[in-house]
Amino acid sequence: MECTPTFLRARRPEHKRQRYDAIRSAAAELALERGVRSVSLGDIATAVGVHKSAILRYFATREEIYLSIGADAWVDWTQAVHAEFADVVETTPAALAEALSRTLADRPLLCDLLAQAPLNLERHVSTGAVRSFKLAVLEAVEGLAALVEKLVPALADRGFEAVAAIACFASSAWQIAHPSESLAALYAAEPALARACVDFVPTVSRFGEVYLTGLIATVS
Repeated sequence: MECTPTFLRARRPEHKRQRYDAIRSAAAELALERGVRSVSLGDIATAVGVHKSAILRYFATREEIYLSIGADAWVDWTQAVHAEFADVVETTPAALAEALSRTLADRPLLCDLLAQAPLNLERHVSTGAVRSFKLAVLEAVEGLAALVEKLVPALADRGFEAVAAIACFASSAWQIAHPSESLAALYAAEPALARACVDFVPTVSRFGEVYLTGLIATVS
C-alpha cells in the first residue's frame, strides 16, 4: 500500500533523533511481520512516511539499518540473560542452555538477524558500519561468556566459544523452525516432510546442553 510522505525534513537535533528512531522502529516492525530479507528500503520509507532519499540521510543502506538494530538486540539479549541469573551462583549446563534458548526465542528479530547478518547484511555496508556492529556484538558475547564461566566454573576460559557456538546453531535452527508460508503448507499437506521443521527451544536447548557438556570434557 502506498503512503503519502508526511514528514518534513528533520533539522533540529531532537527531530533528527525522532526520525532516526522512527526508521529503526519501522524496520523492526516490518521485519517481524515479513522477515528481514523480505523488507526493502522502499518498504521502510513507506512505513515511516518519507521518500527513500530521506532514509539515506541516516543510513547508507537497508542493511546498515538492520545491523544497527542487531547490535542493540545483542545487548538486550545479554542483559536479559544476566537478569535471568541475577540471584544464581552456579547452575548446570542443561539449565544454562535452556535459559539461553528460551531468551533467544523471546527475541524473534534477533534470531532472524543471527543468520541474516553474516549471509547478507555485512556484505552490503561500509567497513565502518560492519566494524561498529562487530564491536557491539563482541562486547555482548564477552559479557555472556563471563557469565557462562561464572555459572559453570568447569568451562574455565571457554565461555566465549560456548556462546558463539550456541548462537551459531540457533541462527540456523530459527530459520528451519520458521518456514515460509508455502513450505509450511507443504508440511501440512505431507506430514512426513514436517520432520524437517524443528521445534526451536528444545532443539537449541538440547544442542547447548550436549555442546557445553562436551566442552567441559575438553577443558584440561
